[in-house]
Amino acid sequence: MKIIFMGTPDYAKKILQRLIDTKGMEVVAVYTQPDKPVGRKKVMTAPEVKTLACELNIPVYQPNKLRDSEVVKELLKIECDYIIVAAYGQILSREILDHAPCINLHASILPQYRGASPIQQTLLKADKQTGVTAMLMEEGLDTGAILKIETINVSNDEMVESLFDRLTQVAADLTIDVLKNFNLYTPLKQNNSQATYCSKITKQDGEVGFENAVEIYNKYRAFTPWPGIYMSNGLKFKKISLEERRGKNEMGKILEIGSSSIVVGCKEGSIRIFKVQPESKNEMDIISYINGKRLALEDILS
Repeated sequence: MKIIFMGTPDYAKKILQRLIDTKGMEVVAVYTQPDKPVGRKKVMTAPEVKTLACELNIPVYQPNKLRDSEVVKELLKIECDYIIVAAYGQILSREILDHAPCINLHASILPQYRGASPIQQTLLKADKQTGVTAMLMEEGLDTGAILKIETINVSNDEMVESLFDRLTQVAADLTIDVLKNFNLYTPLKQNNSQATYCSKITKQDGEVGFENAVEIYNKYRAFTPWPGIYMSNGLKFKKISLEERRGKNEMGKILEIGSSSIVVGCKEGSIRIFKVQPESKNEMDIISYINGKRLALEDILS
């Protein structure tokens, strides 16, 4: 079974690794996003999928636009039985969709959370269940007919890195299942009236105030380590927990000072803060921070 694989981040890399490790499956080409500058020094860095493919001498293609006519012509020369897509980040043209069955592994229970950030959206909405959908791709964004969905439960305190890891495992297993049993599944059209969407996460999404403790905590779960959550003054919350959900408090007021944490009030609920990072400084424990700022009980955290 010959496969063209398309993907970019670690989620995709682990699915690619499973394909490589599975007997009877040959990855004949890998498509991924171009190398990008990373970090303060803007070092050009290859996607993890590319690194893995190069280690195994699998041909790698990194077009800026997959839909360019020359790129499409080149791809159509590659003989394959299936095209597997996992967090690639580009839309496939009709010519590519017609080249072979194109199967996308999307990390949500479609049609919920179509788009770029379904795992973070699951945590932002405090969903109790999520999953991975294997679908036949079409020209719309995550709108194709569903082949199979695998679901998992989500705990109230699960963080995004943990959920990414678990869903990656589910996606890798589901990929092999669907490829081996493709002819046994009947594609089911999505109900577009139930569709919801999520956009790409930006740094600005991490800013929080003290309106709602549950919303702050869910942002912490979804956005740690990136983009993190932070106050308008740049103070990042590096380790917090949800203290109380529904009480009414003055926003930002320090309600309790313990040996290693403080409780801060929100308009609704309160959070417990353990570690922070002031702008352009190193991470520190919250007690050291408030002592340095000479903040006391009933002061406003700033």
